[in-house]
Amino acid sequence: MSGLLRGIARIRTAPALRGSTITQRANIATRPAKDSLGPAETTIGLAIFSITILGPSGWVLANLESYKKRDGAQSE
Repeated sequence: MSGLLRGIARIRTAPALRGSTITQRANIATRPAKDSLGPAETTIGLAIFSITILGPSGWVLANLESYKKRDGAQSE
């Protein structure tokens, strides 16, 4: 049993002892974008993000009373 555990430990630690041969490089663009975004595209993008983030929370706040009534009926 201990030989099996030593073999597993040796297999797991071997890559750490060898070191990594793959070097990771970040893909960073230093130049400006090829096509700039216009005001209409920017407005549409911001509107979609706002609706996506604020929509569900607004729905919950608008229907808060019905959620309170539903919780009270289930607990009785």
